[in-house]
Amino acid sequence: MSNDFDLLETNSNEKTEKVDVNWGKAIDTMKSKLAQEEDPQSRQKILNATLDDVVHMAEKDRSTLLDAIKDLTDYQDEVGIMFEKFSSLNPSEQKVIDDAQKALERARIELEDAENKPDTWWNNLWGRKSKIKTEQIEFKEAEKTRAGADNKAKALFQVRIESADIQTLLSELSYKSQAAVTRLKNREVEIKEVEEKLKDAIVEASKNHTKSLEKKKEVEDQLETQYALLKQSRQELDEIADKQSTAYSEAIGKVTTIEQKVEELEGLKNAYTTLAASKDSFVHKHNLTIKVLTSLRSNLQTHRAKLKSDTEERLKYYDGYVVALKARTDQEFAAILEHLGVKTDEHIGETLASMHSASARARQEMMDNIPVHEKVMNGVYSSYAEALHEIREKDIDIQKNFADRYGIDMKEIFEDYYKANAEASKKVGENPSEKPKAITTNDDLLS
Repeated sequence: MSNDFDLLETNSNEKTEKVDVNWGKAIDTMKSKLAQEEDPQSRQKILNATLDDVVHMAEKDRSTLLDAIKDLTDYQDEVGIMFEKFSSLNPSEQKVIDDAQKALERARIELEDAENKPDTWWNNLWGRKSKIKTEQIEFKEAEKTRAGADNKAKALFQVRIESADIQTLLSELSYKSQAAVTRLKNREVEIKEVEEKLKDAIVEASKNHTKSLEKKKEVEDQLETQYALLKQSRQELDEIADKQSTAYSEAIGKVTTIEQKVEELEGLKNAYTTLAASKDSFVHKHNLTIKVLTSLRSNLQTHRAKLKSDTEERLKYYDGYVVALKARTDQEFAAILEHLGVKTDEHIGETLASMHSASARARQEMMDNIPVHEKVMNGVYSSYAEALHEIREKDIDIQKNFADRYGIDMKEIFEDYYKANAEASKKVGENPSEKPKAITTNDDLLS
């Protein structure tokens, strides 16, 4: 047999990485959450909608969208999707991951440098081994920090997203959709690569199937020869009469050797028969797998194309929704202003009306007070006239005293003045109830 045919050899160095993800459970959980939506009764809401209702509807939209973002983020964890590549992180959140990654790279380089230093007594004397041990510890710590960076960034992301407005949430949903488009595209490429490998595997399995059948035929031919030899050897053994002779022993040895060869060939025949059946089976399995993968790739392509196109449309749709929310807010603000304006107008009207009525009442009070004022002023004028009379009498005595003492006749100086005023004073003194005439001007006080 040729040595190039080693299909029965086992390569123990090949290892298959196991990914422990319960995809069915994760997908079912997500679908279950999506199926729990209540009946919106949209027609009734639309028919009876008010601005206040719209505010509550918009807030419910935000709450529902926030729950969806949270569920999608949790779903990422369940199926092992990289958090930082599937969420729109702000600079501070991204910095947590970037810093941890940079620290891990530095620790890896420093560890490699320490390990690459020649293992000589001189370098060991100067701490090579202790340096390697220190760098190994720091590298493990850096790995832990990097492993926890996603969770730390995710926590910051969730705190921010809790208080985010609906525009930010819509942007996050759009970002995840765009990331999904990229993921689907990469998955299509991966499936295509596996398909090509499977095609090569089919060709190889077919070759091995053919080789196995050829080897099986070779073994069967050898078996036919060995069975003929075995039959002949057994006949020769039976023909030896002396069972204790050397010839008999040699014949038994010959039969045993041929029987051993036959058993070995029978084993090979079974192995190649099994191998041929196995390779034939894998040809069909690979062919089925290719069909399934091709179908999945086609479906992914459909989903990706629709998701990509719909996401572009949704960006415009979301912009319209956000603008509508802003317009609703502006309208609500205008309605509040209008309401305040109406109330202000009412208050101002009340104030103006109160001003007019208060002014009229003030005028009435003024008119009511005029007789009282006149009575008071009559007494004032009477007292004033009486006082002037006393003053004039006193002035006469003073003038007389001045004339007697200084030879000055004050009457000559003030004769005209006091003569006129003395006559007026006498008239007032004679009739106290008489009022002095008011000074009149051409000014109209009501003008």
